[in-house]
Amino acid sequence: MPAKSKAQQKAAGAALSAKRGKTPKSKLKGASREMVDSMSEKQLEEFASTRRKGKPQHVAH
Repeated sequence: MPAKSKAQQKAAGAALSAKRGKTPKSKLKGASREMVDSMSEKQLEEFASTRRKGKPQHVAH
């Protein structure tokens, strides 16, 4: 499932970095902190690899 906004894509990238041990989890904030525990590495890769062109900055809930 691709990310629906630029913010989701960026948060997934940060969470993926923490999941792989490149960034400490303590540096994460907001959605990325929740994503790192609730999503698999494969799911995070799918979200993070989504192209940003044409995506809105944020999506309303």
